[in-house]
Amino acid sequence: MAVTLAPAALARVQRFLDADASAMGLRFGVTRTGCSGWQHVADLAREEKPGDTVFEHEGVRIYVDATSLPLVDGTRIDVVNQRLGEQFVFHNPNVADACGCGESFTTEALPELGR
Repeated sequence: MAVTLAPAALARVQRFLDADASAMGLRFGVTRTGCSGWQHVADLAREEKPGDTVFEHEGVRIYVDATSLPLVDGTRIDVVNQRLGEQFVFHNPNVADACGCGESFTTEALPELGR
């Protein structure tokens, strides 16, 4: 599987990369948080870390750490336009349940790390 970018997300990430010469690509993964256990995180990647898996989507590299990979593999990143701007949305096939506010989620993978 892989992590991919919808056309709007690809364009948005490319704009960020064009504006920051030190960025190598997108770093995508999860962090423990919220009432359900995991939250998606995305930032610019400035280095490849040991254990990273690197996906390439239309010239943009996506760096995923080893802990995050089973939780996000297969995710399609998109962008939605809201009144005050754009934000990333994550279509993650691994999500088993989400909290009521939508900020955090659980998966079947690595349940011992989720709470």
